[in-house]
Amino acid sequence: MRPVLFIGETLVDLICERPVSSWAEADSFVPHCGGAPTNAAIVASRCGCAVALAGGVGDDRWGSWLERRLLAEHVDLRWWERLPGVQTAVAFVAIDEHAVPDFLIYGAGIEPALVALEPKLEEAVAACAAVELGSNTFVGSRERAVSARARSLALEQGKPVMVDVNFRLHRWRDPREALEVVERFCLGAALVKVSGEEARLLTGEPSPGRAAEALCARLAAQLVVVTLGADGALLRGAAHADVPGVRAQVVDTTGAGDAVTGVLAAALAAARFAPEAAAEALPRAVCIASRSTEAYGALEALPVDLRSVTAR
Repeated sequence: MRPVLFIGETLVDLICERPVSSWAEADSFVPHCGGAPTNAAIVASRCGCAVALAGGVGDDRWGSWLERRLLAEHVDLRWWERLPGVQTAVAFVAIDEHAVPDFLIYGAGIEPALVALEPKLEEAVAACAAVELGSNTFVGSRERAVSARARSLALEQGKPVMVDVNFRLHRWRDPREALEVVERFCLGAALVKVSGEEARLLTGEPSPGRAAEALCARLAAQLVVVTLGADGALLRGAAHADVPGVRAQVVDTTGAGDAVTGVLAAALAAARFAPEAAAEALPRAVCIASRSTEAYGALEALPVDLRSVTAR
């Protein structure tokens, strides 16, 4: 089976594992594997999907720490490397009383990792079944160019492209530019994943269902999934689903959306991207995303083998 290629950041999430009302209260931090495409790739791998990660980290102690964990998760690292002279990106994370994370990112490992990927990009896309992209690699001009090339190569080869919108608007100079750039990347995608707020920002439509339908039409996207936090998720386009939320003892919502992306990517890859596979898998994706919130970190609450997890 050819792997699904997840392109983007790998970093260390240093999480204060208790709710705080301000950064002044954060007094200790615990390391976790992080980065949205990395989290999604690991979830997909735990679902039984062959996955590859493209990007990298610094050739430092944190880079080694991350590499060992990715290998233990059976992630193909042919197009992921540890870069000499580069500092691995580290995100300090404070969780508020509503289980919502706030991130402070240090290190410049994301841009050089994507730039280093460029000479191997054609080989990577050719060897994979599909490509998954996230908007964190659309911000800077150099990594945006690499991401755009990956998208173009995949579409030229008739391979599905999935986009996790995952806005971090504070990283953009102009929110309007963020919306325009992300829209271009979503054109013709097999799957676009957005939150309810992201769907509203992209369309101006307050109804998540109508926003998803508008995105399908405007972007010529095959499928759009809108995650709604505790209220579940919905799917529109070539398949249709409305899934209610699953009750959980929530402590940290970091990575819940990444879990949805990973589960759907695995289900679609297993079904050769038949749209109905996403609708069938969405209840399970919501269940796994809900479970992921019950411990600190994106992955710690999830079983190492997710194939047997069923929707509650």
